[in-house]
Amino acid sequence: METDVVALITPICYCEFAVFFTHSLLLVFLAAAPSTTSIPYLEKVDFMKLQNGSDIRGVAVAGVEGEPVTLTEPVTEAIAAAFSAWLLEMKRADGAKPLRVSVGHDSRISAQVLQDAVSRGIAGAGLDVVQYRLASTPAMFNSTLTEDEAFLCPVDGAIMITASHLPYNRNGFKFFTNAGGLGKADIKNILERAADIYKSFTDEGLMKSKRKASESIKRVDYMTVYTSDLVKAVRKAAENIERPLEGFHIVVDAGNGAGGFFAMVFQEKVLQPLGAITSGSQFLEPDGLFPNHIPNPEDKTAMKAITQAVLENKADLGIIFDTDVDRSAAVDSTGHEFNRNRLIALMSAIVLEEHPGTTIVTDSVTSDGLTTFIEKKLGGKHHRFKRGYKNVIDEAVRLNSVGEESHLAIETSGHGALKENHWLDDGAYLMVKVLNKLASARASGIAGGSKVLTDLVEGLQEPGVAVELRLKIDQNHPDLKGGSFREYGMAVLRLLENHIESDPKLQKAPVNYEGVRASGFGGWFLLRLSLHDPVLPLNIEAASHGDAVKLGLAVSSAVKDFHALDMSALDKFIQP
Repeated sequence: METDVVALITPICYCEFAVFFTHSLLLVFLAAAPSTTSIPYLEKVDFMKLQNGSDIRGVAVAGVEGEPVTLTEPVTEAIAAAFSAWLLEMKRADGAKPLRVSVGHDSRISAQVLQDAVSRGIAGAGLDVVQYRLASTPAMFNSTLTEDEAFLCPVDGAIMITASHLPYNRNGFKFFTNAGGLGKADIKNILERAADIYKSFTDEGLMKSKRKASESIKRVDYMTVYTSDLVKAVRKAAENIERPLEGFHIVVDAGNGAGGFFAMVFQEKVLQPLGAITSGSQFLEPDGLFPNHIPNPEDKTAMKAITQAVLENKADLGIIFDTDVDRSAAVDSTGHEFNRNRLIALMSAIVLEEHPGTTIVTDSVTSDGLTTFIEKKLGGKHHRFKRGYKNVIDEAVRLNSVGEESHLAIETSGHGALKENHWLDDGAYLMVKVLNKLASARASGIAGGSKVLTDLVEGLQEPGVAVELRLKIDQNHPDLKGGSFREYGMAVLRLLENHIESDPKLQKAPVNYEGVRASGFGGWFLLRLSLHDPVLPLNIEAASHGDAVKLGLAVSSAVKDFHALDMSALDKFIQP
């Protein structure tokens, strides 16, 4: 284990040199002229615009037209200091032992600079910093639970520096305690604190936090602990067989995200010790420019890449991770994908074998066919809730609290959380559950490679056509009459709901928690308001293109008089 004090600022690539050099000159200036007054040249920042649900996200690298940098080093330091203050209140430390915060990051080119700024913010608040460097989001949460003082665990809080699948110039933060990921209200609280801290920054204060960081930072190879736990889980499922995946050929695609680093560790410290063959794995080297494809299990190019790797290598299974490993998907030996509805169906089948009758919580855009599969084929209950992985997880937790058993919360995006895994959305753990199924089948004498997985989703009705169309709201259009896009969007939804009730060919969904959902023409549609943007996403699924067009026409005719709504995507879809 490495626990040496490290240099605070270490640029990791040429494209970050300008940021690093500018900050270095600033520090020289501050050292020459210390002051206790606030710093007038810090740019004004609207911290609340950095909130993205239960995450913080912004632009960290200059160079993309129209996207100015919003996650500067001072902004980042203020956010980390605010989280530290929030954590001190939550944990109520006795003062005898400083609280510890672990910090990890994905492969983005801004990661090192932001890690250093985060470390300064934490140390400046009087907390100890434990850097994990390249890590995965699930591992960061796990570090709040592990009890191993040799690895400085458990930590009191954890920060993952990531922007998931977003482009290379973006970055952000996810926060954890041993109670799980922070919610929207917590993030709002932290950003409000950060705004006050930012305004009160002084030259002397910034230099003090730099000195404190250089004294308090430690580095730990925590990923060794995390992966060893995954190995134990698979062996346990296979009745403690040492190499339960002996002979299985499994390829991994990480899209050059932190999943690449994790995938290399996953191969060397998980798959290979379990006996798997891993030749043919691809795009494992972390590269924040993502040169091969976006590391996103929902992306068609990404899924095509892992499917091709499986077929070319005649592998039993393919696994793909997103940038920070909190989402995943798989491909069977014949090239059939387990993502979106098929991944939910697979995980539901596995969980319902272990917990018969349990409730599966999903987001709002899952198919009617999935509901039929879960309830009629598997004997479970499907609870379709709102978009947003934290919404889905929180709803599963709520159901358990009122006596309705739920063991799985999963979004079509690939975010999936299990009750047995502390409700963490953990792409690696989802794949461990899949590997467990392979291993237990082998231990029971069942052959056929990944066919055992394919058989689990047999009978799932899948649509012939599935599209998502984004109808943007022009916030400058006179129809808004000075109101917000949210008010306008809700008016669109109310009118559509009234239209459905008067149309005998459409049936309003009896239970629905988001937007307006209706069935008809052998399919369904859902129109909802985006969580953060002036957009009304429209999802349509049907057996044929003709039936999908009929559903699109029903929506179009209902909302045609809302002139601030850009209907071009829908118009193009319904054109003959």
